[in-house]
Amino acid sequence: MILNPEIDSYIRRLHPASDAVLAEMEAEAARRGIPIVGPVVGRLLAQLVMVSGSRRIFELGSAIGYSTIWLARAAGPGAEVHYTDSSEANAREARVWFERAGVAERVRIHVGEALQALASVNGEFDLIFNDVDKESYLEVLELAPTRLRCGGLLVSDNALWHGRVLAPADAPSHAVAEFNRRSFASEQLLTTLIPLRDGVLISMKR
Repeated sequence: MILNPEIDSYIRRLHPASDAVLAEMEAEAARRGIPIVGPVVGRLLAQLVMVSGSRRIFELGSAIGYSTIWLARAAGPGAEVHYTDSSEANAREARVWFERAGVAERVRIHVGEALQALASVNGEFDLIFNDVDKESYLEVLELAPTRLRCGGLLVSDNALWHGRVLAPADAPSHAVAEFNRRSFASEQLLTTLIPLRDGVLISMKR
């Protein structure tokens, strides 16, 4: 645990219960071992969308679409949220969840490599949420800021990578640690690391 388990439990108890769709997704993810951000980080994503007024959002790595729903609901009707996953099966399942959550009309689905999908879509984005495989984080840092508007947000999950950034011993850990270092060192980005759950890195494009 990155966070004191008692503090983590306290934070979770403060949160209202998830609605029926999100609760079912949480249970399904737990049963099948599907990584999702969970309700604590989901609520943070929703707040960032609402505070920044984000209407055009790109998600890098979406799995069954749990975080996509948090983003799309916060962005509101008429928003444009891009879902990406390499699995056609995940995308099919996500479509069903989007319909049930009432956000299908604002979600664009891309099946394939997430960064290629981002490169293929024209225009700037208000917020990019990064949750791809960790060895690709440095590629994200090369591309994503160029696709954000000034004042836009690059939000990255797993920035503490289960604490392994303290003494990186494998390729994913090295990639995340270097991603964090470069994000803070960048003159183009204003970056903060929030030690919530597994760490959320928030970078604003200057």
